[in-house]
Amino acid sequence: MAEIEIRRATPAQAGALTALVHASAAYRGRYASILDGYTITPGYVGANPTFTATGDRLLGFYALLDAELDLLFVADEAQGLGIGARLIAHMLAEARRRGLASVRVVSHPPALPFYLRMGARRTGTIPARPPKVRWERPELRFDVPTG
Repeated sequence: MAEIEIRRATPAQAGALTALVHASAAYRGRYASILDGYTITPGYVGANPTFTATGDRLLGFYALLDAELDLLFVADEAQGLGIGARLIAHMLAEARRRGLASVRVVSHPPALPFYLRMGARRTGTIPARPPKVRWERPELRFDVPTG
């Protein structure tokens, strides 16, 4: 695999980010409803700090809004290669640069073990919000290391 770079996304990448989200196996079946009509727009990417991990192609991305991890996706074929861990490390460095003490995450239920392995701590449960979100979601928090 080519060397991986993490850099700020551009609005022109919004379509590729949306495609990566919709290709995610984690949102098939029972969880598919949350992606109905979901689009990452150029305006979203322009207004919200979004960072991509790329090698020879787009491998993943995250968006950190204020003190909340809004999105984090890794392409199915790139999972298990450390891309998610690299994105989390970058996100924590970005949070530290912004002076944040912690970052909130409302997790997709199957992603809970990943976030716990990355050092997040569970803080609660977000109730279902039908019709799109028919399941409870774990709420977690990353403490941002200082220095």
